[in-house]
Amino acid sequence: MCKLTDAPCSAPAQLPRAQWLEVVARTPLVSIDLIVHDGAGRVLLGWRHNRPARHSWFVPGGVVRKDESLDAAFARVAATALGVALTRAQAQFIGVFEHRYDDNFAEVAGIATHYVVLAHRVRLDVLPERPGDAQHGAFRAFSADELRAEAAVHPYTRAYFADA
Repeated sequence: MCKLTDAPCSAPAQLPRAQWLEVVARTPLVSIDLIVHDGAGRVLLGWRHNRPARHSWFVPGGVVRKDESLDAAFARVAATALGVALTRAQAQFIGVFEHRYDDNFAEVAGIATHYVVLAHRVRLDVLPERPGDAQHGAFRAFSADELRAEAAVHPYTRAYFADA
């Protein structure tokens, strides 16, 4: 269980957990989601360990930090979540999405999480086998049809493939 004093929670390194929770409570978070495809058209999803979206298949991603350029954030998120060096120029921007959750990383009652997500599609010849961070417990490759049919794929992830 992730509480303010537990180590596994994923608060940005530059803020103590209590301050990060205050940010989550008061502002929308800007984040980057990575819709990663391989040469066969499969999509990489990770099994979420932490809130929000715990116990669901979700695309890798992460928040943009204060004073971090979008290029730097993209490279950091790719390296951290995937263990792969990527630049934003290697990706296709697919749009801005809004994700709202009734819970938060610290499981503190009454605090919702609101993301403004910059979604990017990227192709890798070989998908990573293991997550690069503790946010996801395992990676799995899904075809678009499989992820639309799999009940454990989060609706926000499924929305990226509504037109596919």
